Amino acid sequence: MEIRHLRAFAVVARELHFARAAELLGVSAPTLTVQIQELERAVQARLLQRTKRSVALTAAGAAFLAESEAVLARFDRAVDVGRRAGRGEVGAIALGYVGSAAYSGVLQEQTRRFLARWPEVEIRARELPMDELPSLLEDGKVDVAFVRTPVNLPASLSSRVLARDRFCLALPRDHDLARGDGPVAARALAGESFVVPEQGSGLQEVARRGRFTPRISAVPGSLLAVLTQVSVGASVAVVPSVLRRVIALPHVAYRDIAGAVIPSQVAAIYRRHERAPGVRRFVAQILETPEPKPR
Repeated sequence: MEIRHLRAFAVVARELHFARAAELLGVSAPTLTVQIQELERAVQARLLQRTKRSVALTAAGAAFLAESEAVLARFDRAVDVGRRAGRGEVGAIALGYVGSAAYSGVLQEQTRRFLARWPEVEIRARELPMDELPSLLEDGKVDVAFVRTPVNLPASLSSRVLARDRFCLALPRDHDLARGDGPVAARALAGESFVVPEQGSGLQEVARRGRFTPRISAVPGSLLAVLTQVSVGASVAVVPSVLRRVIALPHVAYRDIAGAVIPSQVAAIYRRHERAPGVRRFVAQILETPEPKPR
């Protein structure tokens, strides 16, 4: 018994006329008769009572029709889902991100745009350590990642800048350097203890300008954890300035860094030769997003 037998029976049961049913199915009437006979042999029951003038369902046929229609509907749904999955319209996409991608709005903007167009795709987003994301992407455990650059990427991965920012200082509110309104010179930080966020490039540039080797007290990973360390008065931190807008912790003050802007940017990273249709759609959307101009 095959799906074609069920479909042939369902059409005959609906039309109760072999010639019309054969025309709808695109087969000859003798071929349709053979299919119904094969089906009756398979179920070992008479499904249709046929005379020269009429066709009627038997009791067994009526019961079998209800089940056949349920099977056909489920089969058609499965075919439809399979086709849409092949086009990337359903399924799941695993996103990895660092906190600053969420604080900058990049993560939300990309996912909301995508779901507005492909609402049946499930987006699974997890905050993960930045230094793990490239390998997770290579291994297929993450489909697209949002990171704060610079980050070392293997040849199999590529990136697209989606947001530009600048680094600033986060200081305990009662710190001497937090009491003024002006920018803080890098050399004034030479004796400080630093807590380092997910991206240490800002601190590296401050230390280069101030000509000192930074004393690092902790590397907690997430930006919220970094600011918490600052708020208890233990350390200072060089952080993305977007935090000034989105996180206001007690006892934390933000200050600009004197001199030229120290740039900071958020980028999406992805596999160069992506095969999954849904992920390809997501990457295509990222590549359609204009890169922001340098600040």
